[in-house]
Amino acid sequence: MKARSPAYPLIDEMQLNEQQQLTTGQFSITGMNCAACAARIEKALQKKEGISEAAVSYAFRTAWVQYDTRQITIPKLLQTVEKLGFHASANQTSIESIKQEKNKLKTRLLCSLLLAIPLLLSMTQHVSWLHFIAESLPPLLFHPWLQLALGTIIQFVIAMPFYFGAFHALRQRSANMDVLVVLGTSTAYFYSHYVVFQNELWKSKELLMAGIPLYFETSAVVITAILLGKYIESAASLKAHEANSSYNDLANKLARVLRKEKWQEVRSEFVRKGELVEVREGEIIPVDGLLLEGCSTVEESLLTGESKFIEKNPGQQVWAGTKNGAGKLTIQTNAAGYDTLLSQIEELVRKAQRSKANIQRQVDRIAAIFVPIIMLIATLTLLLWGIWLDTGNWQHAVLCMVAVLLVACPCALGLAAPLSLVLASGRLAKQGVVVKDASALERLAAVDTIVFDKTGTLTTGTPIITQIIALGMTKHRLLSYAAAAEMQAEHPLAKAIVSRAVAMKLQLPQAENSSYIASSGVKAQIDGHLFMLGHLSFLKLHQINPVLLLLQEAEKREANGETVLFAAWQNRCAGFISFRDPIKEEAAELVFALRNTYITSIMATGDGAAPAHAIAAQAGIEQVYASQTAASKLELVRQLQQHGKQVAMIGDGWNDAPSLAAADVGIAMGSGTTAALHAGHITLLYSRLKAVTDVIAVSKLTIANVKQNLGFAFLYNMLMLPLAIAGLLQPWMAGIAMALSSISVVSNALRLKLQMNRRYKGAAKG
Repeated sequence: MKARSPAYPLIDEMQLNEQQQLTTGQFSITGMNCAACAARIEKALQKKEGISEAAVSYAFRTAWVQYDTRQITIPKLLQTVEKLGFHASANQTSIESIKQEKNKLKTRLLCSLLLAIPLLLSMTQHVSWLHFIAESLPPLLFHPWLQLALGTIIQFVIAMPFYFGAFHALRQRSANMDVLVVLGTSTAYFYSHYVVFQNELWKSKELLMAGIPLYFETSAVVITAILLGKYIESAASLKAHEANSSYNDLANKLARVLRKEKWQEVRSEFVRKGELVEVREGEIIPVDGLLLEGCSTVEESLLTGESKFIEKNPGQQVWAGTKNGAGKLTIQTNAAGYDTLLSQIEELVRKAQRSKANIQRQVDRIAAIFVPIIMLIATLTLLLWGIWLDTGNWQHAVLCMVAVLLVACPCALGLAAPLSLVLASGRLAKQGVVVKDASALERLAAVDTIVFDKTGTLTTGTPIITQIIALGMTKHRLLSYAAAAEMQAEHPLAKAIVSRAVAMKLQLPQAENSSYIASSGVKAQIDGHLFMLGHLSFLKLHQINPVLLLLQEAEKREANGETVLFAAWQNRCAGFISFRDPIKEEAAELVFALRNTYITSIMATGDGAAPAHAIAAQAGIEQVYASQTAASKLELVRQLQQHGKQVAMIGDGWNDAPSLAAADVGIAMGSGTTAALHAGHITLLYSRLKAVTDVIAVSKLTIANVKQNLGFAFLYNMLMLPLAIAGLLQPWMAGIAMALSSISVVSNALRLKLQMNRRYKGAAKG
């Protein structure tokens, strides 16, 4: 069992490779002001020797790194970030960091707002239709010394973090939002400073009353507007982060363990495998394990996405994070602490949130060159006005340049994709859908073909044996041989065989050298002879042909939708075992819903043609590929892709791994098992087909929302930048417009949460 390092409690040691000694860790970062900051940190970390992978999220103020412990340590990584001008901490959660940042921004915003109000009022003397307000205000508000004092405090105290950020960015030969803000506001401030001393406004009352324009309010309003935008951004990030950190609330930190014949309370991560844990009524189960004593109802919304209680009896599996309804339970521990299914789900959700969709990577590339381009445009604007359009009027030229610098800050671009993707992955996780890669959501929205496995996907996955026909041995002997060979297999048919043998209390022989061929069959040495069990094609591959009467009986059963596995003993057919696996109630409804959204459904199964077509007919699937091996399923997926199809593969997570990996999106239908978590790009923790339509709908909503966010960001720049270049936008207007662009993106991203909530509420009512 893994334990967190006491020195760095937030470091997640997900993977430790003995040869490379690779460890994955995370730490929080504060001081980032835009996506360019995150890109700069990410680039610097990736350059460090010993770092194999690094990802930095601006929206969540977090860095994830995979590093070689022999070459670099977390303290050195933190120092790398600190040298870039940011604060990094491995002892503080990202939520705590964002809260801290939000509180600091709130203080700076309130101070800036209070000091900017007098400067805003002084603007009334420059606007003809506001002169009546200016005349009613005390003359002190218009005094240049007061404006200079207030402007200086805002510029060099409240806005000082922008200067530090710009300095560190330029030192790294980079540029970010801080550079634009500092250039724009400093230009407005120092120009006003120059006017005050050039015209000796403090000496002449006549000049003072003449109302020579000062622009201290420009820099003050811009800084205040930017701080307001940053505050709203941090509040939105915090809200999204808190919504997706609910797994911590599900973890029971303490467990009641039987040690030395006494029940003792210990931290759940210190419970050992095999120990007995007691759970009382209403408590959250602290470990994964097998229920030994007690009957109860357990709320498993963690896995199923449905807040309803499920009956649990001795012999059934229970999981950490689920809630015991009524009755005292005694559980034999299978996993505890960071090895539980809950912890694995939490880690996979975090992995998805730190991954980047293709659209987000493209935005990052744009953001990296955006600021230098804007600086070039601003310089050209200055020269254009000062030399050609309004020759010699450098005052107006400077104001146009400042407006360009301020109006084009790339804050909105950095928020366009991360917030939406994280909100979507967190919401799906609450419905029992684990998205392991953010780009999978993006690809899923474009899927036009879905390939279904049959057993455990379109069917219930809990087949029952309907008939055993044995040749040359008894039915009990054939069943015991089959159970011995399939004892270690996880396929539903194998479980059905073992369950029947256990229920009949058969004595199972020892099976040696068992080998499984996915979607085909199993071979094992039993009592010194070769035993085989599999589909008809599996036996024929080994030159074993069943007798005609046996084939005819098998064909009848397959025609009724049953699956038949043939057995061979000493290179001769020994009979068959037939199974019935009922189709899921929602299968036909799912296929119909997919057809209405122009998605083609295909079945690819290892079963024979007759049972495959029988289930396909019930589900409404027209294209059927029967007797498929794992290799042929993989080839089918690749052929569809070669014909320009965007393919999703939905399998049971056991024997479809190659095709799940090769598909544009692999969706594993789990059964509350940890193994199912590691198959495909998306895992449905419980085999509910209804979740497929939900995740497709959410993916389309999410990508549409991201594109809307990007549309807002780019449209804003397309509209505002020409106005600023043309001199139609005052610098203070540009600052406010920039803040509004970020607010619009944040608001639209949060709207996605409302859309998803409405969808799930509507589905629940339906």
